[in-house]
Amino acid sequence: MKALVIEDDRDVANYLLKGLRESDFVVDHAADGKEGMMMAASEEYDIMIVDRMLPGMDGLSIIKTVRATGNQTPVLILSALGDVDDRVEGLRGGGDDYLTKPFSFTELLARIESLIRRNRQAAETETVLKVADLEMDLLARTVKRAGQNIDVQPREFRLLEYLMRNAGQVVTRTMLLEKVWDYHFDPQTNVIDVHISRLRAKIDKEFDTPLLQTVRGAGYMLRETA
Repeated sequence: MKALVIEDDRDVANYLLKGLRESDFVVDHAADGKEGMMMAASEEYDIMIVDRMLPGMDGLSIIKTVRATGNQTPVLILSALGDVDDRVEGLRGGGDDYLTKPFSFTELLARIESLIRRNRQAAETETVLKVADLEMDLLARTVKRAGQNIDVQPREFRLLEYLMRNAGQVVTRTMLLEKVWDYHFDPQTNVIDVHISRLRAKIDKEFDTPLLQTVRGAGYMLRETA
């Protein structure tokens, strides 16, 4: 599992990083709000732990920006602000849970595990994905755009499913290699380019508005609106 910790207090950050890594998490850390925002937008995480008061960009602004892109990664807010109004503001601002400082790492870990489990259960119950006029039925294993059936191969289906689940977000080549091909290294081939080209020909070529975008130097993105 992969976690993003956005925390400017060095002692707290080190405490979190040590505990999470000992709990078998791969952890990225940002000590600045703007840096954390960029990391949240460019990588995929199972959980984000966000301090509320940060230099550069405050935690609630980060969460609201992330949510505005359609990113539903679970977010646990850490804060020294523990009043009811503060907690309510954080949860209404897009946070999934709120933990006040000082905290017990055991409790934090239990909350994280609960958030990840809940998020995965929600994803597993979803049977139809929709992005603009593109629709994927996960049970029937069919793809349609504007009501027109589109024939896709198994790997193309898996690739499109991942893009649809992350619609509106840039998906990097590394993310595709890991999630679609189960590679944890770069095989130095054009396998992604070939499959993206084939998929684009199937879901975009016969339609007026292209959905699958190449983001130069970053990766690919499936647009949320046609």
